Amino acid sequence: MRRVRYDSIGGPLFLEEAPVPEPGPGELLVRCAAIGVTLPVVRKVTEGTEPISLGGEIAGEVVAVGPGVAGFRVGERVTGLCFGHGYADFALLNEAMASPVPEDASAVDAVALVRSGLVALGALTAARPEPGEAALVTAAASGVGHLAVQLARTRGAARVVGAVSDPAKSDFVGAVGADDVIAYDRADWGAPVDYVLDAVGGALLTPAVAALAPGGRLVAYSSGGGTIRAYDLLVGAKSVIGFQMAHVARGRPEVYERWRQELWQLFAEGTLKPAVHREFGLEDAAEAHETIESRSNLGKVVLVP
Repeated sequence: MRRVRYDSIGGPLFLEEAPVPEPGPGELLVRCAAIGVTLPVVRKVTEGTEPISLGGEIAGEVVAVGPGVAGFRVGERVTGLCFGHGYADFALLNEAMASPVPEDASAVDAVALVRSGLVALGALTAARPEPGEAALVTAAASGVGHLAVQLARTRGAARVVGAVSDPAKSDFVGAVGADDVIAYDRADWGAPVDYVLDAVGGALLTPAVAALAPGGRLVAYSSGGGTIRAYDLLVGAKSVIGFQMAHVARGRPEVYERWRQELWQLFAEGTLKPAVHREFGLEDAAEAHETIESRSNLGKVVLVP
């Protein structure tokens, strides 16, 4: 089978031939039909301390099951988070991380919706939204961000603001449901909001906190880090909440599953519409990473073997 790998920090990414893996206890062997490309994986390639296997969200058909697997059979379509080599023709998926793909959804739909949607829904839930509140979503054109814009509306947001790095993304963010779209470098971010879902971090944290109304909440789910002055929180009785999907997946599997079911229900209703920026072949994985790194994508970036 083909597999994408790299040997040193920063790449380059390259294709290699590798044996098809054998599923171990509790594992599914999946023939990959779609693979999601995410900023955290791109950052591990460019900023990590050592090369890693390129894992992430995958979707495809189960072709073999390991000992102890009870919930899935050969021939079923699944999606889930792969912790090993996921940029490949075949990948191993732990049964606990797998979920079925509905008949009316494609593999590309699955990788555009599930993992990114879980992060968006988890961050939104952490914000404790109330009906009638105003929301602001940074990285609003990203794979997670454009779903967060839509999900905020399902939780009763009366106004949703999308923040983007490039004004050229405004039409896209408006089309997925934002009432207003602002560029990061704009001096005035408009009327205050009740909560911010922040996927950027770094220097953007200061204006994001400033955009909060008194008592507002910022949910940070970025891997970009950053610092917030305590005084900026104290003067407006504002709060910052950290969210990481891994804690829910590992520690609260019942919540993880409930959120997955909610996402598929919203998809089936047509309420939640994942957008795909572009589908790349495995041989073009480096270009897919460059698209994410340049922040030029509108929606999800997907590899299709």
